[in-house]
Amino acid sequence: MEPASAALAVELEFFLPPEQLRPFITTVYRFDVVENKLGGAADPIRDWLHPEWFNLRIVLEGNLSASIGPGKPEAVPRLVMTGPTSHAAEFVAPPCRTWGVGILPAGWARLVGKSAADYADRMCDVEADPDLMQLSPLTGISRSNSIVAQNEAIFTLLAKLLAKPAKREAEIVEAQRALLDPNCATVADLAEKLAMTTRTLERFSLDVFGFAPQLLIRRQRFLRSLAQFMLDPSMHWIEALDPQYYDQAQFTRDFKRFMGMGPREYAKLPHPVLGAAAKARQAVAGEAVQVLHRPAKPPG
Repeated sequence: MEPASAALAVELEFFLPPEQLRPFITTVYRFDVVENKLGGAADPIRDWLHPEWFNLRIVLEGNLSASIGPGKPEAVPRLVMTGPTSHAAEFVAPPCRTWGVGILPAGWARLVGKSAADYADRMCDVEADPDLMQLSPLTGISRSNSIVAQNEAIFTLLAKLLAKPAKREAEIVEAQRALLDPNCATVADLAEKLAMTTRTLERFSLDVFGFAPQLLIRRQRFLRSLAQFMLDPSMHWIEALDPQYYDQAQFTRDFKRFMGMGPREYAKLPHPVLGAAAKARQAVAGEAVQVLHRPAKPPG
């Protein structure tokens, strides 16, 4: 349990999926906000989630609010799919009980199969979107069951939903692994590594990742830097910079583009959820943030 305020505390727990689901899912995680024993005014927890791949959230109890990029946080549905993001997501959480599923691009191809660009920087009510309705059985997770039973039920449902292979799975995983390579610093580097023309890569990237390759490369180098700071907030930003950055000014421009604020402003804000999540995720999954997660190869 991570102390968050005088009246509320955050509980975070990450679970690795079974071996057969690891090409498609990074982790399943429990995120609860609970009243602690100290009493006092129960101000909601507030934090800013960095850009990610796809994410599915199941709200068992409570009323979360969130927004991607500029704008006021709005109520989150009980089963919400967030597409790939290139902006920070601000969220406000009163006491609540939730589960989340980190979904990789190959997982999106199996679960949904629609162009990722259509869902980029968006949150969607699963039960109101015809292309996401197959995920609606996840609303049946029982609130009265134990945490272990809830976790097992989520993995059982996901195994069924992810059973059918999708097109281009091997290409998707190969491209995602190429993005993780710090030596892929330009679109030309990425196209050469994947043996694609830049035009083909552009179409492929928008379809399976949601964004153009240049933006994805910027997002990777930014998150490699941010992850270092999240794990050790005592660091100076200059110490956290990825080698792809020419200087701190370039990093600051990327920071404002992706987080909607400068690095100094971000560092001064409390991060009761993301600070704990980075360390917990690193301990379980080996990476502090989802976008740096190395996908397993799909079967076959």
